[in-house]
Amino acid sequence: MSGVSVSKGPEGATRSADDLVVLSEVNKHFGALHVLQDVDLTITRGEVVVVIGPSGSGKSTLCRTINRLESIDSGTITIDGKPLPAEGKELARLRSDVGMVFQSFNLFAHKTVLENVMLGQIKVRKTEKKAAEAKARALLDRVGVGTQADKYPAQLSGGQQQRVAIARALAMDPKVMLFDEPTSALDPEMINEVLEVMQQLARDGMTMVVVTHEMGFARSAANRVVFMADGRIVEQASPEEFFSNPRSDRAKDFLSKILHH
Repeated sequence: MSGVSVSKGPEGATRSADDLVVLSEVNKHFGALHVLQDVDLTITRGEVVVVIGPSGSGKSTLCRTINRLESIDSGTITIDGKPLPAEGKELARLRSDVGMVFQSFNLFAHKTVLENVMLGQIKVRKTEKKAAEAKARALLDRVGVGTQADKYPAQLSGGQQQRVAIARALAMDPKVMLFDEPTSALDPEMINEVLEVMQQLARDGMTMVVVTHEMGFARSAANRVVFMADGRIVEQASPEEFFSNPRSDRAKDFLSKILHH
């Protein structure tokens, strides 16, 4: 903690200026199902946090609460020191600070790849059209699909569409990027081309929260692995520590099932 300015956050809790996303005692129910149970998680600037765990453990829900695609029942979530707004313009602004990449690519089918990446810049960030186009082209180059700019999403492979979706999120200059199982809908040969783009983002210092089943990515790109089961964070550690020496029985069980197949 040395050398980091510390300010008093809500309820007098100390908050480091480097804390970008802070979840405190977050609870969420779907009916009788308690999908997030007293979740505490702090993500610092430039950190890559990979969230893993069995299906139904609450990983995706956790990811979706950070930009309020899912509301929470209790607890607090702050982004860059500000509490998550409930709705309206503030929420739209927040969502543009929090880039999100889903399983499905969610691109506008009737717009070209270039238009997809320009749209948010013009509508939300009020960027002038020429500047938005220049930035969109640069980002499409960065994710390796610059030559596809004038095509429509349906003309692209799944891996290319997902890279366009990443470029679209980056176009908003987000403070943090959330990835909710970004490769799970892709054919195996396309997974690596998307993970490579994500690895590069991690190297470039982007703050990232990644829900994934790709353990190779967790090992190589994560600063921290967060293991969830039954709506709780069971343990968190560096990748080396987590994969070589998991502390909880749940994590040991999970790893033995996935690493031996």
